[in-house]
Amino acid sequence: MKQSFDVFQVVADPSRRQILRLLLKDSLTINSLAEHFDMSRPAVSKHIKILHGAGFISIQDIGRERHCILKQEGFEKLQEWINYFDNFWLSKLEKLKLLLANKLKN
Repeated sequence: MKQSFDVFQVVADPSRRQILRLLLKDSLTINSLAEHFDMSRPAVSKHIKILHGAGFISIQDIGRERHCILKQEGFEKLQEWINYFDNFWLSKLEKLKLLLANKLKN
């Protein structure tokens, strides 16, 4: 059974956001990611498991190493939420624009 994650809780953690930033340029092994943090490798692995479970990264076994790669799924969930509020505010601004246009005509 796949665990359900709240994407906002996932990206709320600064270490997980840093992992995502590090993966922007290229895939990295779990060991190379761990080198960027002042925490144990198991702690970094826990963050990676959360990011993987939430759809932000995929993990690919290449030889004896596990590579982390950015994945779009988790970001799409964030974008859906942001788009909902973007549409809300755009509709409010459009109503204000119409109201002001009507006021200028009178």
